[in-house]
Amino acid sequence: MATNFLSKERVQELEEELNTLKTKGRRDVAKKIAEARSHGDLSENADYDAAKEEQGLLELRIAKIGKILAESEVIKSSDFPEGKVYLLSKVKVRNKQNGMEMEYKIVSPAEADFEQDKIANTSPLGKALMGKSVGEVAVLEMPNRKTEFEIISITK
Repeated sequence: MATNFLSKERVQELEEELNTLKTKGRRDVAKKIAEARSHGDLSENADYDAAKEEQGLLELRIAKIGKILAESEVIKSSDFPEGKVYLLSKVKVRNKQNGMEMEYKIVSPAEADFEQDKIANTSPLGKALMGKSVGEVAVLEMPNRKTEFEIISITK
């Protein structure tokens, strides 16, 4: 069993989502199934089929969140030394080829969300950054090229 390292905030978000799905989500799907049943013959009832499909997806999400939480360990930035990139570090980097600056938060795969600039420590860039200090260069190796990122700052 792999451990998911999550921030306290992410655990709270998942617990809230799980609670909502188990209460409101299940209640809403049950209403849709009951409504579809009231339309008669279930063998040719598209509304019933859609509601049952929605119920299956809901239960799948509930199980997935439950598994993530069961396998999770809460971490905080103070668990890691300062001055190096570790989980929960916010790292600002400069692409040495084009000069673009970006800032990412390094998180576990279960918490990664590229749209929120949260990258997994197991992603290619996350792996390249882990353990580096300000001023060091992380090399992201891809099949057809290498990209270098200079670490500008690290905060917790």
